[in-house]
Amino acid sequence: MSLEGRLENKVVVITGASSGIGEATALLLAERGVKVVLGARGVERLEALATRITNRGGEAIYASTDVKKREDLSRLVTLAVERYGKIDVLVSNAGVMPISPLDDLRVEDWEHMIDVNIKGVLYGIAAALPVFRKQGFGHFVNIASTAGHKTVPNQSVYSGTKFAVRAISEGLRQEAGDKLRVTIISPGIVQTNFIEGLTDPALRDQLAVIRDKLAMTPDAIARAIAYAIEQPNDIDVNEIVIRPTAQV
Repeated sequence: MSLEGRLENKVVVITGASSGIGEATALLLAERGVKVVLGARGVERLEALATRITNRGGEAIYASTDVKKREDLSRLVTLAVERYGKIDVLVSNAGVMPISPLDDLRVEDWEHMIDVNIKGVLYGIAAALPVFRKQGFGHFVNIASTAGHKTVPNQSVYSGTKFAVRAISEGLRQEAGDKLRVTIISPGIVQTNFIEGLTDPALRDQLAVIRDKLAMTPDAIARAIAYAIEQPNDIDVNEIVIRPTAQV
């Protein structure tokens, strides 16, 4: 069987699925025969994406999902199991990046990043891990960042959340045993709407210039996710760091 053939009929749950990396991943996986279960806050965008997928012959269902709410992730996982009888993969992709200097004391932004980037991943684990244990198979794909490898000014809290994602994921991998897989994807700069959450206009303009000059398309990350998922069950791709060639 070819690697791509290993994706067919898998059930993959994706958070943050309505745009950016999540949207690109949903489209790519659906093209390869995956049944995708889409979660994000914006129902209209989810509905439009699911329609695009089904119009192309794919299969997609969706539910409004705020990863800050544990019950929303439980409901998304339950939807997947009730509809398809299993979950092969949970892609915890939802994330926010309202970066700023610590001197600005944007404490609410700090809390928001912790709630979405860390607790959102933990709530996904809490929802899917019992299902994976019962099934005897399953794969967590957690989206970190190159900021989870290197901290720079203005990004310390965001970077801290992504270091945390990597630590939690690696601990989960070591606890998971020989039936469950855990993959960390650490993207560099990606052409997404991440700068929209920035409240500092100078920082937003600075990052927009960098993004427009260097950024990868979300499809690059989608291909990395597909690569990790399509490996044979006895192969666990632990981490992929993927950045634009020109990014330092």
